[in-house]
Amino acid sequence: MTDMLRRRVATITCLVGLLSVLVGAQGGPRRIVSVVPALTEALFAIGAGPDVVGVGSFDSHPPEVASRPRVGGLLDPDMEQIFRLRPDLVILYGSQRDQIEQLTRAGIPVFSYAHGGVADTLSVIRQLGTRTGRADDAARVSAAIETQLADVRARVGDRERPRVLLVFGREPGSLRNIYASGGIGFLHDMLEAAGGANVFADVPRESVQLTSEAILTAAPEAIIELTYDDRMTLDTQAAEIAVWNRLSSVPAVRNRRVRLLLGNQFVQPGPRLGDATAAIARALHPEAF
Repeated sequence: MTDMLRRRVATITCLVGLLSVLVGAQGGPRRIVSVVPALTEALFAIGAGPDVVGVGSFDSHPPEVASRPRVGGLLDPDMEQIFRLRPDLVILYGSQRDQIEQLTRAGIPVFSYAHGGVADTLSVIRQLGTRTGRADDAARVSAAIETQLADVRARVGDRERPRVLLVFGREPGSLRNIYASGGIGFLHDMLEAAGGANVFADVPRESVQLTSEAILTAAPEAIIELTYDDRMTLDTQAAEIAVWNRLSSVPAVRNRRVRLLLGNQFVQPGPRLGDATAAIARALHPEAF
């Protein structure tokens, strides 16, 4: 091989290597770990599912997550497992500061997540698309959610808005440790879009811990209770709804307007946010659907 030919081969090899680097950079990360269920679901929705190599303990949607290694969650992230998976992007909650610092020191990029309203959810999906090289797919997903929400608003827009208590947590079989939506956050936004008036709209927090006395004072006309346990039987559901009969003077209880909605889509704001909002709207305004 002549010197000129060697130089040409070396040049071509260098160009091929540079092209591979550029393609990889444009294509986004290829080994993603996510401990945030809503964003794990979003990754699959925008087509990045094949790049997900680790998921959180509470990830259950879509079904494909069952085949991925579990790496803990908000309170118990398994950092050794995360490092073993050799990720080039890790999605954590913004409150996991120690873990974010560990990964940053190791040179591993982090996508930090924080709860917000519906607009924030849509923005985060688009940001995730940009970060993973799937901006167009993420734009389509967020646009589809916006279309669903617009349809719900149109259906219920001219109807009377009942005063609603939106509950997302309590001790099973009792009315203790009740948590409900305050006046900010995605739950409040979903309820408003679904044609309800949040009885705690004036409380500038995402969640409010309630006593029975507070509920009696608020006097909601409807109670929507959300639970991520979608394996409840019909008998169990009926029993949990019946617990509210202890507050028989509350208008929602007196008029039998207590609804129990099952599924993690209600408490994990992601690609199914539009579906969840529509389900709340159907519970409040069945005649509109």
